[in-house]
Order: sequence, then C-alpha cells, then structure tokens
Amino acid sequence: MSGPREPADLSALDLASAIRRHEISCVEALESSLSRVDERDGELGAIVWRDDEEALSAARRADQQVAHSRPEELPPFMGVPIPVKDLTLVEGWPATFGSRGAPLSLSDRDELVVGALRRAGFTLACRTNTPEFGLITAAENLRYPPTRNPWDRTRTPGGSSGGAAAAVAAGLFPLAHGNDGGGSIRIPASCCGLVGLKVSRGRVPTLVTYWDGAAVEGVLTRTVADTAAVLDVICGPDPLCWYNAPPPARPFLEEVGRDPGRLRVGVVTEAPLGMPVADPCREAAEATARGLEALGHIPIEARVELTPEEVSAFMQVTGAGLADFPGVAWEETEPHVQAAYAGAQAVTSLEYTAATHTLQRFSRRLVARWGSEFDLLVTPTMTIEPPPVGEVMAAAHEAGPGPALPVLQMALLTSIFNITGQPAISLPLGQTGQGLPVGVQLVGRPFDDAGLLRVAAQLESAMPWSGRRAP
Repeated sequence: MSGPREPADLSALDLASAIRRHEISCVEALESSLSRVDERDGELGAIVWRDDEEALSAARRADQQVAHSRPEELPPFMGVPIPVKDLTLVEGWPATFGSRGAPLSLSDRDELVVGALRRAGFTLACRTNTPEFGLITAAENLRYPPTRNPWDRTRTPGGSSGGAAAAVAAGLFPLAHGNDGGGSIRIPASCCGLVGLKVSRGRVPTLVTYWDGAAVEGVLTRTVADTAAVLDVICGPDPLCWYNAPPPARPFLEEVGRDPGRLRVGVVTEAPLGMPVADPCREAAEATARGLEALGHIPIEARVELTPEEVSAFMQVTGAGLADFPGVAWEETEPHVQAAYAGAQAVTSLEYTAATHTLQRFSRRLVARWGSEFDLLVTPTMTIEPPPVGEVMAAAHEAGPGPALPVLQMALLTSIFNITGQPAISLPLGQTGQGLPVGVQLVGRPFDDAGLLRVAAQLESAMPWSGRRAP
C-alpha cells in the first residue's frame, strides 16, 4: 500500500473503518506506523521506547478478533495503533518520565485512560518523549535526545506532549495519547499544526486527581472528529473518582456537524501580565474571529487578567505534583526539577491550601464571564512562535524554581483554563510567514465539551486545514 492510502496517513476513524471492512489488517496498520518510525524518527526523536514484538502480537490478536466478529461487534478503534506518552503508566512497560532518576521497574498497572484505550481496540505501539516529569513546554530532557518539530527541525514541537505531537505531525501515527496540565496538549498542537483538546475537569477519569484536577488526559489528532470519537471512549463518569463532569447528552462524535447556534465570542489578542503577543499569533486569533463572524457569530473584544500571585499559586500546585512520582532518585534529576522539588518541600500545608484557595477565587471570577459577557472565548494558543530546540530546557535550568520566560510565553494563555477546569481546544488556524503552524485556542463554558466541539467542527469546515501537512 502506498501514497495517500498508507494506513498511517488515514485519520483514526477512517483507518478503523478500513480495518472493519477487511481492507487493511491490524498488523498492516501497525507495520505502516513502525516503518514510518524507522524511516523518519531518527531525526525527530519522538519515540523513546518500543517493543515491536509485543505490539505485533497484540495486532495479530486483534486480527483474529476482526476475522471472527461482525463489524458492529468490534470496538470502535480496533487495530488502530497509538503511542502512549512517557508520563502515563502502562502495565508491563517502563515509565521513565523523561528522567535519569526514574526507577527501572516495569509498571504494575494501567492508568485508567490506558485501560480505556485498550477496551476501545487501540494497539498500544510505543512511548513518546516528554520533558522530565512534564514540567516545561518542550519535549527536552537529559535522558533522551530532544524532540524536533517536523515542520522545522530546528524548532521544538512544544511540550509536554511534544513527542506525541511530532509523531502525528510527521505521519508516524494517525493520533497519539497526551495529557495536559498547563497546556501540554494544546501547546504541541499549536506548534505542530494539530487538533488538541483539553477536556473539562473530571471528564476523563484518572487514578488520582493530578494538580488538583488541572491535569487531564486526551489525544493529539488531525481532525475534530477523531478527537470527539476518542473522547467518547475515554470519558467517564467513574463513581470511584472524586471529580466527575456531568454526562453528555449524546456521544461527542454526534456533535461534529451540529449547529452550535449563534454565539457571542470574546476575542483576546493581548496576554496577561503585559506579555507581548507575536504578530502571527495575534493575527491568527483575529482571522478566526472574522471567520466566526462570517458564520453568524458575534465577536466582542475581551481581555483576560492574571496576577503574579495567581501564577505563583499555580506553580505551588504543580510543584507539589512531584509527589506523584515515587522511587525517584531526585539527586539525578535536572536542575529545574531539583529546584521545583526543593521548592515544593519548603511549602507548608497551610501555604498550599492558601494557594488552592487563591486559584479557586480566580476561577470563580473568570468563569462567571461565560454567559454574562460572552459564550465562547478565542485566544492565541501561545504568545510566541515555537522556540529553537534546546532553548526552553536551557532557560528552565537557568531559572531554577521560577517560571522560565519561554515557558511562560508558551503556557500563559493555556494554563489559565487548567485552573478553571473549562474545556479548551487548540486548532491549526494560522501560519507564520515561514509556514510554521500557529494554533488558536477556543474556550467553552464549564463542562460544555460538546458545544466546544460543535464550534471547532464548524471552523474546520469553514477554514479547513486537512491539506496542510508537515514536509
């Protein structure tokens, strides 16, 4: 199979459909992706671990199930290969968290999202690169070579799900698992020209609520439909979890193509804290606002404010998240991680509680604007273009416990909505003069993942990006 019908070139939904029709086998689908990894990943560094024999055994078992089942009896993504980010537990796999100090043992359980991916029929293929413990906005660490952006190999693909984004943008896989605690799906989606949804707090169950529920699980894809369909198979509710988003009225995939109604759209073109916004980022948000106006929506100028106290409070919460990584030799970790770990140890329980209360008060003020001032918010995903490879990690090591400038520039407009827990999606709606992708972020009402997907699909139809692929 060659050309545009290579399995790795198809959307996840189209590949799953081809497998159900016996046009492509599960083994062929996996081998297409593994062949692409062999051909292309040497210069990208997206994949950090693989066990081809285990993955091929799983694909052969899937082929047996396809052969002995009616199409409607099969899981929705039977045989579609997917890589898993190196921050997320997979039973029987190592989890290095991008760290030289990680324990060498194999995981004894799956994270809940991994179990959901298995039940949906995905073939778990390999692991993607991440910054150490996911703390910075580029897939760079001292354990593995840095991941490079398929659009420009001198630039970062972002982070922390940078390996995942590079793998999809380079055509290695139709989609990839990721997670997002401060923009870690949306930032790489912006850098690599992909769709990246941060779901609502409590929408996708996790074993524990990382970063007080600010960190969520998801995928990076090329299409809104793939994103919606995967959300259908990984979402809750889960009665054992502390937080559960209200159940959807219908499957999320059915929202793709539905009329979102006429919305008041707040348009943000300036960043908090006086942070400058690069022209391509601002222009992409403005062009999206014009596109939404042409679709019948009502653009309204808006601003979002964030104080240094609120930034500091969120950093206290994220630093405390290092407690979720037991057995780490912290003396072997990178300078910025050691500084974050030491800073977290110095925070008292009273200070931590005060920080969470600061964030809750901030969230109440901001979220109240949905429904009163506007129904949807549009912002640039990042305030800058993707930085050069190595710049983010070097700046983080120099900054120590404080936020490094490029990290703040990349995550300032995304992390706000991890705090509020609202659904937010980055869409590849802009480009730089050099042809690099530029993402635009859409933020929905609390728990309204469905409405956000409706608008995202509407923009995908009106301002299509499917023809734009990394060289």
